[in-house]
Amino acid sequence: MKPEYMPSADQPLNKAGPGAPSIRPAKGLWMLSGFAGCSIWIASVEHLSYSGKTAFIFFIIAMALWIFTKMPAGWIALGALVCIVALKGAPPSLLYESIAEEIVWLMIGSFIIGESVKTSGLAARFTRFMLLRARKPEHFLWWLAFVIQPLTFFIPSTSGRAALTLPIVRELHALLKNDQQKKSVAMLLPVMILLASSATVIGAGSHIIGIGLLNGATGADISYVTWVIWGAPFALVMCGLALLCVKIMFWKDEPQSNIIPSGHQYSEKLPLSGSEKKTLGLIAGMVVLWMTEGWHGYDIAFITMAGAMLLMLPSIGIMEWKQGMKSVSWNLIMFVAAATALGKALVENGVVDWLQQIVFSKLRVLETAPPFITLLIIILVSVTSHLYITSHTTRAVVMIPAFIVLGQTLQLNASAVVFLTLVGMNYCITFPVSSKALLLYYEDESVSYPAKDLVKLSMVCMPLYVGVMLLFYYTYWQWTGLRL
Repeated sequence: MKPEYMPSADQPLNKAGPGAPSIRPAKGLWMLSGFAGCSIWIASVEHLSYSGKTAFIFFIIAMALWIFTKMPAGWIALGALVCIVALKGAPPSLLYESIAEEIVWLMIGSFIIGESVKTSGLAARFTRFMLLRARKPEHFLWWLAFVIQPLTFFIPSTSGRAALTLPIVRELHALLKNDQQKKSVAMLLPVMILLASSATVIGAGSHIIGIGLLNGATGADISYVTWVIWGAPFALVMCGLALLCVKIMFWKDEPQSNIIPSGHQYSEKLPLSGSEKKTLGLIAGMVVLWMTEGWHGYDIAFITMAGAMLLMLPSIGIMEWKQGMKSVSWNLIMFVAAATALGKALVENGVVDWLQQIVFSKLRVLETAPPFITLLIIILVSVTSHLYITSHTTRAVVMIPAFIVLGQTLQLNASAVVFLTLVGMNYCITFPVSSKALLLYYEDESVSYPAKDLVKLSMVCMPLYVGVMLLFYYTYWQWTGLRL
């Protein structure tokens, strides 16, 4: 199966062969013209430094290449960084330190832990658990959506949950015979992971960043319990709606099929093996440490890497060092590191401040606008932000300070503004590059999905997401104390 990034693409994002054309001549000409026009316009901006202009130009080029070509996402991001440094737009340390970001090490650890789930046999056991209850392929989607929800409360970051669930999906794919069903399952899992992230404050790294910015700017905070009260019902409703959309739009039923192989009926009752007990015990310990970070002071990424190292411990762990390293998607790691560094360059060189002044100065008309219009603008800007800022972390760094300033200007509740913005930014299911969870599944050939199907799904789900946010604000959220 060959996934597509755009409808015309016939190779996966990371499989552009040597010398293979990645851009059609006509499209390439238009893109070059666009790059030239943008570069001339940015170069003429008086309020940006040379470093800011350089970072902004190559950020726009990278965005266009991510969206309109099938070139490897990691190569594009890393190439943009190299060009910025080569043109003296940033010191070489921007490139070197990009691998030191917390999210990078969190993802490396998550990949290794995900491999341990597969190696220990837990993935196969979980698959059998699903089979015994689903029995038929048409029931799979409901069970998958159901079991994803609890993970949001215990496993931090969307990429971490994606890495841990990928071995399970590979097990399921080996049993599904219908290609359309395989694609639906591969697309459903990361979509569920992203939509469910609104349920808890540790559901996405951007939540931690946003609340930190809120606390630093206003002294306000959103507690773990408060977030769950506001976010969990919304996440549950959106996951249910997205599940219905996937089932109606892409799932192909085979009523007569039964995918439970002989011998699976009783295998779930087998006792846990030593490797399974080790893996479960270690994951349980990490969950406890993740949830008590404020007490012991070790961040989530460090705990995850420490757990991953224990799983590869010679003679005691459940897999060898080489196996753990091979399980890491280094292409995705390089993309995340470089994309995060690009966002950092935009912030440090004043590009973000300049954009905020331009965009949010136009929104001062909201001072006299009805509350509904203000709410709608906040939701629309945050929900669509993934279309022009691909990194979830960068979206939080770029947009949260701006929305806090807007809230203070309009005398709004800062906590409500930040919560609505973060929930809106959690919608990022239009392109594979819009989220690390989507990209992880997309780049795995054994479980990949067509990117054009993801675009079709987003065309339906995005209006639903906006509508459900509006509905929740005027009903449940106001009843529970969330008001602008």
